[in-house]
Amino acid sequence: MNSPKNLPLSNKITRELVQRGEALLSEPKKPCDFKTGNPAAERLLNDLDNHPHAFVFACIMDRQIKAERAWLIPQNLKERLGSFEFKVLASLTKKEILKAMRKPEPLHRFNKVMAGCLFSAIQNIQHLYGGVASRIWDGRPSSALIVLRFLEFDGVGPKIATMATNILVRRFKVPVSDKYSIDVSPDVQVRRVFTRLGLTRSHATNDELMYTARAMHPEYPGIFDFSAWEIGRNWCRPKIPDCGSCYMAKLCPSVSMRETR
Repeated sequence: MNSPKNLPLSNKITRELVQRGEALLSEPKKPCDFKTGNPAAERLLNDLDNHPHAFVFACIMDRQIKAERAWLIPQNLKERLGSFEFKVLASLTKKEILKAMRKPEPLHRFNKVMAGCLFSAIQNIQHLYGGVASRIWDGRPSSALIVLRFLEFDGVGPKIATMATNILVRRFKVPVSDKYSIDVSPDVQVRRVFTRLGLTRSHATNDELMYTARAMHPEYPGIFDFSAWEIGRNWCRPKIPDCGSCYMAKLCPSVSMRETR
């Protein structure tokens, strides 16, 4: 039995996904849509010049809750605290942060843990970056260095660190010296698309999925992130996929199998 990487169509599928990823990467810079449905929250997250810490804190909050809810937390805290200036946040105790996250209604499933992560992140930015979070990615660093700096925040693992770095490069057009260490994020959309395209096994581990992307495009594994996510979100749905509208239908082995039944 052929393994996914040896399927006859895999090279064509890879090229198609890479081309789409490159097209998305080359698009002009525009505000990133975090799908919060809240214009004020979107403005805050996109304000890397004055509030780069908002983006960093939202990434840290993106843990065991829906992403849209996590991205709202900086704006929620701004409204509760009256400000989201870094010097104001740096003056808060862990107890004060926890109170702001708990009342009038909880902002996260794990408010105590995440309040601790947020307090620690503020201290990290204050001591390592002089209170300016954009220094995490300024100066055209390597992708590995940005990922490493995100990993130094409490509660952040490889998935979030890679996701944050990929958003900075792909959507905010932050210049980096290379893209080797930007992995694909193994979320449900990417996993489903990779499986249906025959690129990975249905029960592949996160590591298998990431190394598959590295093998297909080692200079920038994360190039597949948005193209696969886009396909999964718009057409390759879990139960009733809209294969007829998907540009990958002509190459997808799952479509071929469905048509021969």
